[in-house]
Order: sequence, then C-alpha cells, then structure tokens
Amino acid sequence: MGYRRRFLGVVCLLVSCSSAPGSSEPTREGSSPLVKTWAPCSRTAVSLGVTALEETPYSPPLASSAAGLMFSVDDGVRGREPWVSNGVPSAGTRLLKDLFPGVEGSDPRWFTQVGNQVFFAATDPVVGRELFVSDGTSEGTRRVKDIWPGAVGSFPNELFAFKGLLYFTAGDPVHGRELWRSDGTSAGTVLVEDLEVGPEDSSPYRFTQGGDDALYFLRTERGIFTLLMRTEGGPGAVEVFRTPIDQGFPSPLTPVGRKLFFFEGGGHGGGGSHGKSGTLMATEAGAPPVVLGHFGMTGDLAAVGGRLLFSASPHMVTEDMELWRSDGTVVGTTLVEDLRPGPEGSYPEHFAVLGTQLFFAADDGIHGVEPWDSDGTEPRTRLFGDLEAGAGSSFPDALRTLEGLLFFSASIRNRGSEPWVGDGVRISTVALTEIAPGPRSSNPKNFMRSQDYVFFTAEDASGVRGLYSLLVRPDGDCPR
Repeated sequence: MGYRRRFLGVVCLLVSCSSAPGSSEPTREGSSPLVKTWAPCSRTAVSLGVTALEETPYSPPLASSAAGLMFSVDDGVRGREPWVSNGVPSAGTRLLKDLFPGVEGSDPRWFTQVGNQVFFAATDPVVGRELFVSDGTSEGTRRVKDIWPGAVGSFPNELFAFKGLLYFTAGDPVHGRELWRSDGTSAGTVLVEDLEVGPEDSSPYRFTQGGDDALYFLRTERGIFTLLMRTEGGPGAVEVFRTPIDQGFPSPLTPVGRKLFFFEGGGHGGGGSHGKSGTLMATEAGAPPVVLGHFGMTGDLAAVGGRLLFSASPHMVTEDMELWRSDGTVVGTTLVEDLRPGPEGSYPEHFAVLGTQLFFAADDGIHGVEPWDSDGTEPRTRLFGDLEAGAGSSFPDALRTLEGLLFFSASIRNRGSEPWVGDGVRISTVALTEIAPGPRSSNPKNFMRSQDYVFFTAEDASGVRGLYSLLVRPDGDCPR
C-alpha cells in the first residue's frame, strides 16, 4: 500500500483530479480497486540490455517458464537464439542455448507455455525447422521430433496450449499441413487428424478454447472455403460453420460462457478495430451459429461479465464505430452507448478486461482519444481519465491486464508515449518513469508477467527497442 499512497500526489499532477463535465470522477461511489493483491515495487522499469523479437498478434514473442521469461534475441554474434531472463540484467538475462551455432541462428518463434514446459519452433542445422521444448535450462532445451524427416522441416506454427498438451500446425510429405499435438516427447508428438486427406493442406489456425471446454479453430478446404471446426482434442473434429475463403473471419474467435462469438465476412486478416463489414454470429457447444446482426465495420471483441462487448458501426454506409454488447440473442445485441453522437463514431479499440470492467481507448469528440471503462451498461460506461487534459489525446495503446493490474501506453504533453500502470481506479493509475525522456516516445508494448516481474519492450532515447522488467509483488512484500 505504501507505493499507492506515495504516488497519489504524483497522479494528481499527471491526471487532473478535479471533476469536469463529461469526465469520470477521481473515485467512483462505493468503488475500490478491482483487485488489490499485486502492486509495483517501483515506478522505474529496468533495462535488461537485450532486444527481443516482436511478432504478429497471433504469434507470441514471449512466454513464462520456471526459469523466467523466454524470448528470442539476436546478440549480433550467434544469430537469433532463445534467451531467458529472471528480470535481472547481466547474469540474470542470458542465452538459453545456441541451437544453430554460427551467425545464422535458429530463429526461435511461437514461444508457448504448457504446464512447466515452453514449446517453440526453431531451425535445426540438420533437420530444418522443427518443434522444440524447454524447461528453462540449457540441458532441458531440445528438439522434440523430426516431423518432416530430413532437412526440409515441418515448420510448426499456431502453437496453442489445450488440456495440458500443445496443439499446433505442422507439415509432413504424406499429410500436408495438418493438426498435431505434443506432450513434449517424440513418441507423444502425433498427428491428430488429416483434415484435408492426402498431401493437400488444411492449415489449421487461430486455435481458441471455448467455454464448453472444446478446442475451436479455423481451417481451409480446397482453397475455396474457410471452416470453423470444433474438437474435444482427438480425431473427429466437427465442422461448425463454413464461409467462402474471400469472406473469412476478420476478428478473433471469442468465448463468452458456453457461447463462441465471431464475425463472418469482411475478407482475410486479423482482428483489430476499423475492420470491414461483418455479420456477428454465435454458436453454443458446436450448434449451428445464430446470426445476431449485420454491421458496416467491425473491431475488437471481449468477454465482460457474461456478455460480449464489441466495437462496430451499425450500417454499411456509416463509419459510426461505437461500443455494443450481446448476450447471444438478437434482441440482446444492442448499442451500449453512443459515446460520440453523430456520424463520426468514437472508435473503441485496444480492449483489455480487468475484473468485470472493460478498458479501452475511444474519442468522444470532446476529450480526444483517452482511456474509458465499461461494464456493458450505459450508466457504467465512463471516461476513465482525461490524461491529456482538454481536447488533446493521450492515445492509450497496448492495454494489458496482469495480476489485477492494468498496463498500457499513453502520451501526455512533453512526455511522449510511455508506460502506465493502475489497479482499475483512476486516482491510483500512474505513469512509470520515462524510458525515453522528454517528448520522444518509448512506445511500450508486449506486457507480460513471469514470476515476480512484468516484462515489456520499449524504445530508449536513441530509438533502440529493448526488453524491460518491473518488479511486481503482492502488496507489502516488496524489498525495503
């Protein structure tokens, strides 16, 4: 608690603590932090002196392990190889193993924690690109299996933890790119099912665990259709829905309770705000999907308090992106609040859920792009903080919740985009010490916790992106 008391005065300097029309109050009536357990031990993150690889939203660049955070680094001598950090610079942040000796490197990617192991794909100098596993030690870091015999490599990707096993996509000369799973042993690494029989690829991707405890994923069929599939983890995956491949699923599959929501239409690509038009649909336990509504533009989705909250515009002819909710029925799919009345839209994006609240960035046309929060009802949808007071914008980005704390990037006058942290209450949300002092931005992102540290990447004053750590412990348990 000492950390929070010590910086309340700082917050009032960085974030206006006075009430203003249309702004949220410094504290909410009857409110308390959503989760009080964990707190930062300092406002200053420590540089670990290395640059971690960054990847696409569906390809995790960092993973927690028993030894600390695992990630990929090119130190300029051994090429890109797996590294591990316990949050401490120098000896605490080290090369895990040189898998491909020489300057070329093994280029490890898709770090994915499954129990006490971390799986990843890497290039072996003899057998090509295959599946690897590590327990966080050099001795325990090894190739799992030569799935495509010889030097070609099976090129594993889409790594995903499900029911204590790793599920992933890999190729072999007989089955093409299909669904595999692994327990970390060669004998336990097996083809689950040849979905597109023969050497043709079904290329499963976007694995998601549903609230019904089943595994959902997308796959292609003959290059013509994209299929939504459901499996209990073994062979016999069942088709739930299909759409022409040029329509696709423009946003993530999002479980809410036993229902799985998704947008169909709008073309290929990942999720994110400002997407193309789409049809909101929901399936329960693999039943035929129900059409919930057609939207002109589609954006982020999140499960909050047993409902889906999502960003969309209601018509094809407008870009009025606002916050919507759905309980899985047509009548229960409604606008939460028109944050920016008129045709322009507030464009809610960068969703992160803390407790029963959704945090996001939006522009109401008065305060600029600022952080908001909502429980899915109009009375509880509020401006969280006008960080850049007035019509200017703080442009909150990279929102992530970890151990009851909200981490994000925001920019205020003469500071640039820097890391912030809070516990879900405006008055105890503070900026961390600048990583790039002055108006230059450090643009922090990829927040992830491993053991007692929150790690993230950011740019220093010279523009070099590096890995940083911040000690975070249960309240009262910080070093004195």
